[in-house]
Amino acid sequence: MAQADAHGVARDQLRAFVERIERLEEEKKTVGDDIKDVYGEAKSSGFDTKILKKLIAIRKMDENERMEEDLILDTYLHAMGMIDSPPED
Repeated sequence: MAQADAHGVARDQLRAFVERIERLEEEKKTVGDDIKDVYGEAKSSGFDTKILKKLIAIRKMDENERMEEDLILDTYLHAMGMIDSPPED
């Protein structure tokens, strides 16, 4: 009988995890829809949503990470002949 109780507890615990995940997935979908709506509002106000997404990604970076990425981008742009001066060290 203890075996049956253990299976019942595991089943209940599994069900609880699944239900929590399902609720969170629904919340994630709702938040995603809200974000999409805000981008739509920004676009209708004349903002470039592609650039807004880049801006948000940049704001998530710390300063050193952003500076390193900018330096690498400038190096690549210079190597491709797309900018005149090489990046400064």
